[in-house]
Amino acid sequence: MSGLMELVILVPCCFFLVALIKFLYDYLWVPLRIQHLMNSQGIKGPPYKFIHGNNEEATKMREEALSKPMALRHDIFPRVQPHIYTWINRYGRNYIYWNGIRAVLVISEPELVKEVLKNNENTFPKKKPSIYFSNLLGNGLVLIEGEKWLKRRKLANHAFHGESLKNMTPAVIASVETMLEKWKGQEGKEIEVFQEFRLLTSEVISRTAFGSNYLEGEKILSMLKELSVIMSRNNFKTRIPLINKLWKPADMLRSEELAKGIQDCVMKIVKKREDKFKKGEADSFGNDFLGLLVNSYHSKDNNSLSMEDLVDECKTFYFAGQGTINSLLAWIVLLLATHGDWQEKARREVIDIFGNRNPDSEGISKLKIPI
Repeated sequence: MSGLMELVILVPCCFFLVALIKFLYDYLWVPLRIQHLMNSQGIKGPPYKFIHGNNEEATKMREEALSKPMALRHDIFPRVQPHIYTWINRYGRNYIYWNGIRAVLVISEPELVKEVLKNNENTFPKKKPSIYFSNLLGNGLVLIEGEKWLKRRKLANHAFHGESLKNMTPAVIASVETMLEKWKGQEGKEIEVFQEFRLLTSEVISRTAFGSNYLEGEKILSMLKELSVIMSRNNFKTRIPLINKLWKPADMLRSEELAKGIQDCVMKIVKKREDKFKKGEADSFGNDFLGLLVNSYHSKDNNSLSMEDLVDECKTFYFAGQGTINSLLAWIVLLLATHGDWQEKARREVIDIFGNRNPDSEGISKLKIPI
């Protein structure tokens, strides 16, 4: 009986010892060895800290940078990426830092950057996304590689070639004119242009790429926006896989809930498109981006998409399209507001090239953008 008791005690102890050795190997020995090897080749960087790497240091620098007001200047690098800015100045243009136990090599020398970008042999694959990033964009065009990427890229190219973009012009003009009419009624008042452009891009993307109404698109974009905030908040948080499987933090549970909500919304839009075709209300699934995705989903060849792929591509396009265009438009207006002479030059160029075709636009053409 005593021998059995000893065995019952010994087996768990052995498992615990093996797990401890594996943990120390992964979280201490491997990072320190990599750091030593890189240092011996002249690649320096902030020292590795047990489990967390340099995440706590990076988080502290970001919080400190964002807590200070920023002057109107183009030098935004120290504010948006303060940890990278600091470490480049401290350790050189090529250095190594630690995202948890994962070593990250940062290169900023142009020749080395060219070598990476010209890579055709998958020597430098895309990094594995975090759970939060996967919930945000899924397995869309931004994250996939190889043949899968090539097929999806061809699909996107077909949806947005020159002729397709020309067909979208009337819808874009209608949305912009609606926004400008709204602005006319607010002359002399302050306008939050970032929010205005967010609404504009949401409407344009919903109408031109997905054939859906503004409310459907806005609901998806609202959930994507919340997901992006959660992802940003967790960018530099260290995850230990076993612990995260046993206990999920509130942010992870919320991100999974939002990802499910986005999937349900997209599938409703897809179902509407499919029902129109089945009922004979349309000759095809459509020639817009959603129509091509749905057509690919129903095709039986090697290029067909799964429903998960379809949802992920919709999420990628909604988020990437809206975020980039919205930020670009807001940045342009900020620059025009800080440089009054640029406003006059821009107006003259537009009138010289296109003429003043719309008499109703005269009030807008005289609109000044104050800072």
